Formats: sequence, C-alpha cells, structure tokens
Amino acid sequence: MAIPPLVPSVPEPTPPPRPGRHSKGRGSGSLGGTLPVIARRFPGIFHGHARAFVVTFFVVVVVAAATSGIAQMATPIGLSQLEPSAGTAAIGTFSKHPVVINLSAAPASYLGVFARGVPESYAPVKSVVRTTGVRPNITVYYSGWYEMFQRAFAVQAEENGAVPFIQIDPAGINLAGIVAGEYDTYLEEYATAVAGYGAQTGHSVIISFGHEMNGYWYHWGNRDTPPQVFIAAWRHIVTLFRQQGADDVTWLWTTNIIDLKGHILNPAPWWPGSRYVTWIGIDGYYYRPSWTFASLFGPTIKVVRELTRTPIPILIAETGAARVADQSAKIADLSAGVRNYGLLGFVWFDANGVKNWQLHGAAAIAAFRQTARAYNRLSR
Repeated sequence: MAIPPLVPSVPEPTPPPRPGRHSKGRGSGSLGGTLPVIARRFPGIFHGHARAFVVTFFVVVVVAAATSGIAQMATPIGLSQLEPSAGTAAIGTFSKHPVVINLSAAPASYLGVFARGVPESYAPVKSVVRTTGVRPNITVYYSGWYEMFQRAFAVQAEENGAVPFIQIDPAGINLAGIVAGEYDTYLEEYATAVAGYGAQTGHSVIISFGHEMNGYWYHWGNRDTPPQVFIAAWRHIVTLFRQQGADDVTWLWTTNIIDLKGHILNPAPWWPGSRYVTWIGIDGYYYRPSWTFASLFGPTIKVVRELTRTPIPILIAETGAARVADQSAKIADLSAGVRNYGLLGFVWFDANGVKNWQLHGAAAIAAFRQTARAYNRLSR
C-alpha cells in the first residue's frame, strides 16, 4: 500500500477559488446584500457617533456557567433595562466596564455547522438539526465588510445552544486602510454591539477575520497583501475591540491547510502573536477517498503548534467531504483525528459549493450522529 503524502497533492487546488463554496452571496434584494452597498456610498450614515441613548449601570463580577456549560463569564450587570428594540449602545459604553466572557477550551467539545441562508434566518440550521438529529454548539455565518453584527441571529443561536461564529471578510477594501484607522468608527460600532450582546445575554461570540490568508483566492491572501499588513490589520481590530470592552470575543485566527504545490503557503508569516489570538482555526476539505486526517491536517497542525510556546486550542473551522470521498468514512476520520490530536472539534460546511459538501445519505448522517453522540450534541 502506498503511503499517502504528508500534504495531499491533486490537480485541482485544495481548496479551489472560493466563489461558489460560500461566496455566492445573498440575494441582491435582501437587506443583508443592500446595507453594505449603501454604507459604502454613505459612510456617514452608518459611521456617525450620534446615539439618542444613554446607559447608566454599575458593575459586579459574576462567575457562572453559560451556553450549555460552554462559557465562564465575568460580566457587567444592570443592563436588564436595555430592551433589544432600544438600539445599539453608544460607542464607548463598555470601554471602562469590559464584558469578559471566555469559552471553554475542552478538547472534542465543539461540533459546528454552516448552512446556506444564514444569518437572515436560523431556519437553515434548524433544517440540519431536523435532518440529522444533531444539535450543533457552533453556528457560523460569513459577514461582508460594513455589515453590522447580526444580533438577532446570535440570540437565536444562543437560544438553540450554539455559539455564534462570525467570519468577517474584508472584501473590497485595502487592509492598509484598516491599519490607518479609516474604518475605526465602523469597527467601534461593531465592537460595541458585540459587547452589548454579551452584557445582555451573558454569552460569547467567536470572530475570525480575513480567513485563509495563506491561500491565493482572496485579495487579502498571499498574492495581493503582504503578511505584515495583514498582521497589522488583525492587531488593530483586536486592540480596538478590546478598547471598546468587547472581551466576550474568542479570536479565531484561521488558516488554510498547507499545500505548497497548490500555492497554499506555510501560515507562519501571517501569525499576529499569541496576545492577539484566542484559538487557531484550520480549514481543509476531503476531496478523495484516500485522504486521511493525518495527511490532510497533520502538517498544518504541526506548524501552527510551533508558533507559540504556550499551546493554543485548535478548531477545524471549516471542513467537509465530497460524496466521492465517502462522507461517512471521512466524518469518522474527522472525529478520530480531533481526539487523537487533542483539538476542540470541527465545523461542517453543509452547503453546495465548489463541491456538494452537504451531508448525503443514511450512512453519512449516521456517522454525523455518532460523532454528535460522543460530543453530547444529539437533539433527541
């Protein structure tokens, strides 16, 4: 039997360029698709500081279990008066009273899902739950630049026992502009909204920015944006969120699996430093039956673990298996790989993209349920 290469090498890139996997976008008539366009044309409307809203509160420290035992929190209280309809708190509301919520980093404890149609609705995730009987504890959505924090989706995720995971993509902007502070007001409003969500609900969010930067298919990737600019932008965003008191964010630095033959580089040059990262995310997909967790993810796991002296938890942040690769076998392989490598878990991309990654057939669904049983994520 031939020994599989450390990094699978195939004629098609791994993964191929992304328009089609998760970047098909929302309908042009949808609010989610319209707001970013309006914001780009009239930034003053979205970036103004004016708020007819004043918050007064006092702070106590509370340590409690939240999000179905996932989060431990120390959060300001006295905000029960703030109804969701009251609007977003003013920038600076939480600067002197940070909202601190930390997620558990227990190995093999997270089973996440992406389903196309979020965050406008939580129904696509519920559809996956009905089909599989699996209740994910991470639900992800992809957020365009200028798009504000989708609080309604986050609340629905929390009500269904899941942590909202936002992949912020800086599409259409120059990362140097982030470093220069050109988008600070937008980011401050976003950070304030996230802090307000944590203060009101006691729950955390996961945020990633500019994922798969070691690949070539995004303009913030290895062909168009220097690593030092990406690092400066990442640090600027994290610092700004912390200045606004949004310490309820778990920062997920997300790289693609390394494939040097496919021009997907070692992600080390993009590392912003452990002070700016909570977890590390790795994206990778099974295209062929012969691929294994060790050959697909192993080399990248080794590299990212060498980036810092103190171990940082790792999440397989985006994954799936083509139907020809035998989904049931690959799901079992994922589950075993997560445990063998001591990872947090994985997020299944349950959508039709460059391949159809949706769970298909009784065997695949049974394997997904078996993994969920081990993670205590069965809905029934």
